Amino acid sequence: MTSPRTRPCTDSSDGSFTASSFDGLEGYEDGSTGRRCYTLRLLDASSGLSPPVTPTQPPSPERTHRQPPGTAGRARRRRPHRTLAPWHPRVLGTWVAIGFGALCARLPLWLLLQLGSLLGRVVWLVGGRRRRITEINLSLCFPDPELTAVERRRLGRSTFRHLGISIAETLVAWLGPGRPLDHRVTLEGFGEVRAAARSGRGVLLVGAHFACMEFIGGPLSRALALDVVYRRNRNPAWEWLQVRGRRRHFRNLIERDDTRGIVRALRNGHVVWYAPDQDYGPRNAVFAPFFGVPAATLTATSRIATLTGAAVFFMAQHRDLGRRRWRVQVYPVPDFPTEAPDADARQLNLIIETAIRIDPAQYLWLHRRFKTRPPGASSPY
Repeated sequence: MTSPRTRPCTDSSDGSFTASSFDGLEGYEDGSTGRRCYTLRLLDASSGLSPPVTPTQPPSPERTHRQPPGTAGRARRRRPHRTLAPWHPRVLGTWVAIGFGALCARLPLWLLLQLGSLLGRVVWLVGGRRRRITEINLSLCFPDPELTAVERRRLGRSTFRHLGISIAETLVAWLGPGRPLDHRVTLEGFGEVRAAARSGRGVLLVGAHFACMEFIGGPLSRALALDVVYRRNRNPAWEWLQVRGRRRHFRNLIERDDTRGIVRALRNGHVVWYAPDQDYGPRNAVFAPFFGVPAATLTATSRIATLTGAAVFFMAQHRDLGRRRWRVQVYPVPDFPTEAPDADARQLNLIIETAIRIDPAQYLWLHRRFKTRPPGASSPY
């Protein structure tokens, strides 16, 4: 005969089991609490019987852990990453890098861009995870025969070169002494944006993660008062730097997850820059083609435009290294939003793809754009 193990039994309405839930239950009345309890026969893996266990008094109600109704079987939610302390050992290196960057930001622009290009080449040669992600993205988006393996490798190397230059440009924008740059930046199509803003209508300026976004911040802010959506960083040194640097140029910073803040700004007639071109998981997203590959694409863009009635424009920026000139282009997104989020997502991805093809090396291919896959598809990473 098997030896029973004792568990308290309560009403099934709170998620616990009842006598009818299992076979082989034996009940008894607990004299101290007056509760009806049951013993459940458990089998031992080796002998087929459970080891002898003497029935014991059930734990007191205040010590018994009960799951909330309807939560049985659910996975635990991940706790959010805690922000590190400003003087945590892992943060000290960032402060040192910021100090070094502040010194470099005072170098002549031509020299700083050359150093950034050299840095990008070195990072490419070192390789690592980000290079591997870049190579995978390029193989998915530019397969044979559009680009050969040699051409994709050349494009990947150029991407890292532009990444290094972007770091140098960011030092100028965030830590530099405020040198004049307006004569180097050409702004195209901003008349319509300013007209929409003057009418009191909010403007959603859809962007993408192109290079040189930070460098054009100064000239852009003098042409247009702009709110920017950004992602908070758990490294307090980097968070301090990006907030301080961007507030030098932009009117307001809105956290990426603060949808209410974005809606509020647009309803108040602000111009808000927002980039929906990264993979944030399957929540509030649909699969839409991006270079012919299904990519999880946020539907928040069309939803925000619908809620606020904002005018929607697209902005892309590119650099001309030979002339040391930068160009920013803005144009309206036609017939947006519609009543079909899938169609809106496809339209935005096509617009972003068209802008990327102007110079693919100036796009951030280091991000895992295809990490979320349709059911049954494996991750390419």
